[in-house]
Amino acid sequence: MKLVILDSETVSRGGDVSLESITSQAETKVYGYTPNEEVADKIGDADAVICNKCLITDEVFNSCPNLKYVGLFATGYNNVDLDSATRHGAVVCNVPAYSTDSVAQHTFALILNHFNKIREYADTVDNGDWVNYKLFTYFYIPTYELKGMTIGIVGYGSIGRRVAEIARVFGMNVITYTRSPEKVGDGVRAVSFDELLRESDVVTMHCPLTEQTKELINREALGKMKKTAYFVNTARGGVVNEADLAWALNEGVIAGAGIDTLTFEPMREDCALRGAKNITITPHIAWAPKQTRERLLETVSENLSRWHKGDPINVVNR
Repeated sequence: MKLVILDSETVSRGGDVSLESITSQAETKVYGYTPNEEVADKIGDADAVICNKCLITDEVFNSCPNLKYVGLFATGYNNVDLDSATRHGAVVCNVPAYSTDSVAQHTFALILNHFNKIREYADTVDNGDWVNYKLFTYFYIPTYELKGMTIGIVGYGSIGRRVAEIARVFGMNVITYTRSPEKVGDGVRAVSFDELLRESDVVTMHCPLTEQTKELINREALGKMKKTAYFVNTARGGVVNEADLAWALNEGVIAGAGIDTLTFEPMREDCALRGAKNITITPHIAWAPKQTRERLLETVSENLSRWHKGDPINVVNR
């Protein structure tokens, strides 16, 4: 079996996590990064390909007739033409739920950074303010307890549920807008989208990017939120209209935002959120702790092995 890995640097930098469990299964070519226009050439006559964000299009399948397996270093699979894969007899396998804990953790890192003003206070200390202050403490930047606040979770899959669990430990009230309200329990209240926007002190996105959720957060939605509300997106960039969010931040419609994903990645020079007020942007790292990536690679390896044995798992184009 011939295998090509197109973008290994998206999961392993400097070999900090090993690809050996995957590469040992086949005659393998590993590329750290592959531009989309080179994908078909890099795959060539290979039987299988594994990638993260490279586009596996109908043109790629037509150019690579031996390709019968597409493995993903990800849960999302919108970069693969599933209809074309099925027509060509190729199996596409993803990795569900591997990043639940790390994304929930990052969500609260952004929330705590905002309400505890971590970055602002650390900057004042670096600037010498504490050295030159007469008292043992100074607290001229207001901070806030999470207890008693309401967090609104948009999407209630595995990550949304974990965020709810953490929020309840902090003493927060938890509400959710979900397509499966009948599955909500444990002290969490399912509400309409408008109600979630109106009631929440924190609105956090944990839904997939679909036609229904594309730019769900727009000027109209932001205008329904509290002026003191904090917005978090660790889901997909496309669920937010970035120009509308920049407007809301710059005009004080909401108090702030923590963003880990953008519509176009890497960030473009003209991204509307660059330089917006009261925003913290991290470069799509919520999923990326070392332990999370190790867990990801274990499943990628198992997916490939099971497909090769004729018993594939985590198939998204059955």
